[in-house]
This record gives sequence, structure tokens and C-alpha cells, in this order.
Amino acid sequence: MPTRDRKLEVLRAIIEDFISTNEPVGSKALSDRHNLGVSPATIRNDMAVLEEEGLIAQPHTSAGRIPTDAGYRLFVDKLTELKPLSAAERRAIQTFLDGAADLDDVLHRAVRTLAQLTRHVAVVQYPLLSRSRVRHVELVSLTSTRLMLVLITDTGRVEQRVVDLAGPVTEDAVFDIRGTLNAQLHDRLLGEAPEIVGTLPVHLPPDLHALVGALTSVLLDALVEQSSDRIVLGGTANLTENALDFPAIRPVLEALEEQVVLLRLLDQAVATSQVLVRIGNETEHEGLIGASVVTSGYGARGAALGAVGVLGPRRMDYAHTMARVAAVARYVGELLAER
Repeated sequence: MPTRDRKLEVLRAIIEDFISTNEPVGSKALSDRHNLGVSPATIRNDMAVLEEEGLIAQPHTSAGRIPTDAGYRLFVDKLTELKPLSAAERRAIQTFLDGAADLDDVLHRAVRTLAQLTRHVAVVQYPLLSRSRVRHVELVSLTSTRLMLVLITDTGRVEQRVVDLAGPVTEDAVFDIRGTLNAQLHDRLLGEAPEIVGTLPVHLPPDLHALVGALTSVLLDALVEQSSDRIVLGGTANLTENALDFPAIRPVLEALEEQVVLLRLLDQAVATSQVLVRIGNETEHEGLIGASVVTSGYGARGAALGAVGVLGPRRMDYAHTMARVAAVARYVGELLAER
């Protein structure tokens, strides 16, 4: 085996043992546990080179070695095979998600599934409004001077707003405006909708322009992304299972509460079906320097809509976690495509 390939095998063995034991790994342990085909002395030399290259580190004098962020990164980049889901896991995911009643239920079930499969914190991003299309706009009379505006997207997302009017409105007027809204907005990207909304008066008689004006501001508000409800989080209790990896758990919890941090990491994955891994400092957040974040985008009908992911310790089983994140992302996309 070429020297470089052997050193990568030594690195892989160190990472696998450290993931399993959470203890620094020595050359004798590697020789005993792995069939590397070389002597412990050669393994020690390879470990010395890996340490010089910044891929492993020695936490204490006379101790074994542990992987660095750079070591994990090289290991993840070299992964060619992910640990496949078992038939039981695939059936469990499909059965659980297929029972979802609506979009909210799909995403909450996806979070619970991912947290259970990986034993990490799971997060799912709502379909981005800017990437969704208008399926239907409904107007419902609540009183003679109050309407309910309901915007339904092709991903099943529902936005509701109450519209207070300056004067009474007839059912015929509501009918006409509802028809015009759907004629102009149906199947249009929500990113295109604001410009279309501005032209609505052209398509209606003058006596309805004031009413359309009242609706316009409310409709535009419904088209604006609401960051406060854009993600679903689950499995935070799994952090306690990794107490040795997160001795200071408060910074991690604070980072989870700052949804903008998670949204930034998820947004990086939206446009790709590839699994992305951010390790330690790559998360670009001080509270997550001891964590890794694994994400994958999901989509429907060829459109990228959002992302799913997990947050766990750097000492995670990457091949296992990446496969399960990818599987849940795929199932979520398939479910939304069917709706």
C-alpha cells in the first residue's frame, strides 16, 4: 500500500476508534484492532506525520492521539460509502412520514424521525416562500367589514391574514376579487407575486380599487418570509447523551436558540441534494466550535425548497449520519411533490 494511502488508513482507524471510545488512540491499539499490515513502529511514524500535518493531535503527554477538525474534514471528504439504511429504517421513515396530515405535520414528523435515527439534534427548514408557487388564494367574509385572506402554496404552506376594511363589502365584490387574484397569481412564483399584486387594479372595475388597495398591503405581508417560524427543531435532549463532547452545553443551546445561525447553515444546503458537513470552526459560530452540522437540501418537482440537518458532536459517525440526513431529505421532497 502506498505510504499516503496507508497514512489515510491510519487516520481513518484513529477516527473510527475515537468515535467509538471517546479516548485518545495509541499505536498499539491501532495495531491490535485494525489489520493495517504494518508494525506498531511504522504506525507510530505515520501518526507522527499525521500530527505534523495537523490532522491529529496529542491532548496529553504520553497519551494517544485524537482527530483535529482538519482530520475530520479529510476523513469526510474521502468518504466514498455511506452506511445504508436498513430495510426496517426505510419502512419506519416511509410509514411515519406517509401518515402526515399537512405540511406542519410532515416537518414535525421529519424532525422526530431524524432525531431518533441519529441521536442528535435535528432541524428542518420550512419550504422557502420565495421558491414556492401560489396554488390558491381564498377570500372569506368574516363580517361585512372584515375578510380572511388565505394564501396556499404548492408545498402546502398556508399563510392567513385578517383584513379590516374601511366600509362594508358585498359578496359579489369578494367573488370578483377572489377570481382576479387566482387568475393573476395561480402557479406564479411567490418571488414574482409582489409585482403582479401591484397591477391588480387594472383587472378590476374602479369601484373595487379601494378594496383592492386594502388587500394589497396585507397580501404583500403574507408574501414576506417570516423567519420566526421557518424551522422546526427537535431532539435537543440528545445533547445530554454527548455530555463529554459538550462540557459547556450552554453555548450550544444559545446557538440553537439563535435561529439565524441554523438558517444560515441550512440555506447553504438548499440548492443542492448533496450532503454538506460543517465541522467545528467551519460552522463560523463560537458556540458551535465543538459541534458538526450535517445538512442536505430537499425539493419537489425539480425545485429546491428547503433543507434538513442534524447538529451533533464532532465525534459523530459521519457515514451513518450523512446517509440518514440524505434519506429524510429525499422522503420529505417526495411527500411534498405528491401534495
